[in-house]
Amino acid sequence: MSRLLYIQASPRGKRSHCIAVADAFVEAYRQKNPNDEIVFINVFGASIPKFDGPAVQAKYTIMHGQSHSKEELQVWKDVEKVIEQFVGADKYVLAVPMWNFSIPYRLKQYIDLLVQPGYTFGYSEEKGYEGLVVGKPLLAVYARGGEYSAGGKAEAFDLQRKYIELIFGFIGFKDIRSIVVEPTLQGGPDVAEARRQEAINKAGEIAVTF
Repeated sequence: MSRLLYIQASPRGKRSHCIAVADAFVEAYRQKNPNDEIVFINVFGASIPKFDGPAVQAKYTIMHGQSHSKEELQVWKDVEKVIEQFVGADKYVLAVPMWNFSIPYRLKQYIDLLVQPGYTFGYSEEKGYEGLVVGKPLLAVYARGGEYSAGGKAEAFDLQRKYIELIFGFIGFKDIRSIVVEPTLQGGPDVAEARRQEAINKAGEIAVTF
């Protein structure tokens, strides 16, 4: 039995194009793999620890083996719980909308908790940086109001997909699949609905072998 971690990064619920497509994928996956466990997180509803001054201080104090307070230890344990839940999964689905050409701030906060040395990546003089979350597939479902297709004039503005592939690749992911729903605004509601349905169909196909 595998554990699938489904991460939603939109606060719009059923109105979200990326969530609608990711939901369709998860349902198709569930039908194909009825015994697998599916764990759900919406980063806007989940209680995600702040990665602020106390958390940063706790990180360096504890990781450097220095004397730390009970408060610092608890702060860092809260961060570790997030990491443990993430690395404990076998497969991943991410529903992420484009916000200002990049990703929502709550998803960035979640990622900043995950990407920690000794937990999701390592470093050595011989190998340099090395991802520690390996051998696991990730499907990222992206939604954008405009079109940012490869070779197009707006491609350079796409810091959404580029960042997701870069940061998850950094921590070890090599099997990163993607579904893009675009444009959800620029072409009007009819175009948006057509592209959404195309993406849902693709999600069903990917689910068969995921």
